[in-house]
Amino acid sequence: MKVILLCDVKGQGKKDQIINVSDGYARNFLFPQKKAIPADAKAQNELRGKEEAKQYKIAEDKKAAEELAARIKDKEVSIQMGHGHDGRLYGSVTAKDIADELGKLIGTSVDKRKINLKDSIKAYGKYSVELKVHPEVIASFIVYVHE
Repeated sequence: MKVILLCDVKGQGKKDQIINVSDGYARNFLFPQKKAIPADAKAQNELRGKEEAKQYKIAEDKKAAEELAARIKDKEVSIQMGHGHDGRLYGSVTAKDIADELGKLIGTSVDKRKINLKDSIKAYGKYSVELKVHPEVIASFIVYVHE
């Protein structure tokens, strides 16, 4: 019997997957515990529509991420830091500092966990930094640290 799983079932499959199981297993275990429904034409059409909506949302998210990456690309984020008598910075420039300044520059909030610093920034100068906007979209920008 073909069934559509409503949740992950160990040893059988993942949620929204169509699988073949024995009639007894479906009637006595999967259906009573609401872990599956029969895979009739109506249920398969609903599953197909659900999958298409999911793919559409993924495409829209990627498109929005690409637009944001285009806005961020080649921007220069300026961060002012204090220094000691020997010219070295007090501490270092963190991803949070960069996220706050970038957010002010582009007008939206930026998650500090998505900023990729190759090395910690502990001196004045210009640094290339990457922002992972989407799993498939990365935006590069410049961080300028000055007095």
